[in-house]
Amino acid sequence: MSDASASSSSESLESPPLQGLSAAQIAHALELLEQADLLLVAAGAGMGVDSGLPDFRGREGFWRAYPALARASLSFQHIANPLAFERQPRLAWGFYGHRLQLYRQTQPHAGFGILRRWGERLPLGLAVFTSNVDGQFQKAGYAPELLHECHGSIHHLQCLAGCGQAIWPADDFEPEVDAEACLLLNAAPVCPRCGGLARPNILMFGDWSWQDERSAEQGERFQALLARARRPLVIEIGAGSDVPSVRHFSHRLLQRHGGRLLRINPRESQVPSGMDLGLADGALSVLNQLYAAWV
Repeated sequence: MSDASASSSSESLESPPLQGLSAAQIAHALELLEQADLLLVAAGAGMGVDSGLPDFRGREGFWRAYPALARASLSFQHIANPLAFERQPRLAWGFYGHRLQLYRQTQPHAGFGILRRWGERLPLGLAVFTSNVDGQFQKAGYAPELLHECHGSIHHLQCLAGCGQAIWPADDFEPEVDAEACLLLNAAPVCPRCGGLARPNILMFGDWSWQDERSAEQGERFQALLARARRPLVIEIGAGSDVPSVRHFSHRLLQRHGGRLLRINPRESQVPSGMDLGLADGALSVLNQLYAAWV
């Protein structure tokens, strides 16, 4: 499916009738939206669950998604590591190649479109801070200049050896993966400068060689927009405390910029103050209910 049809899919805002939020919670959430001049979407892995993406929560959840790695007793930390590309390149690229295929095939759920529509109504619009590497916001039609992908993107590559080659797109790489064995079957991508093995431009565990220039440039644009805001609202979705990059962003913003926080998380919905709001449910459920009340 093309990017255009993926965007159309994410913009379908029809939803089944849902219930769960109280009238007071809905009113509080809409009040936070009404007072804001900038919407900041802070998204963790839980943002993609309603699109059918795994969030790798806990070892057992990761192994359910990748049984070959379970049989080998390999953890997420072991395979999501630059050393895996040096020691077991076919296995490492089997894992990341499968994820690249999955993300390319997945269509963003309707909640992405709801957030965009809210942001378009605010004076400064919206921006996205995400630890996700899946490219789902771009696929949902968000302009690239609105995004800060703090852990990089699976849709870009870098040289494993660090030869000085700049980051490049992964568009030309079509992985063929034996999903049962989690092994790459075709040739792995190589660096156009030195011919060595390429790796995803993703911040991994134990990663001292991640090239962060693309993410750093995104961060500079993000901070320039944030500096103009007086009443920013963070809608944090699916960001837990296990890998707390997104949570740290939300809390720093509250401390430094005096913004407000709407946290959507089925397991960790506590918020710092009564002025903020935590909703213990999944992303699509909450966004559908709030959107129905907003329109």
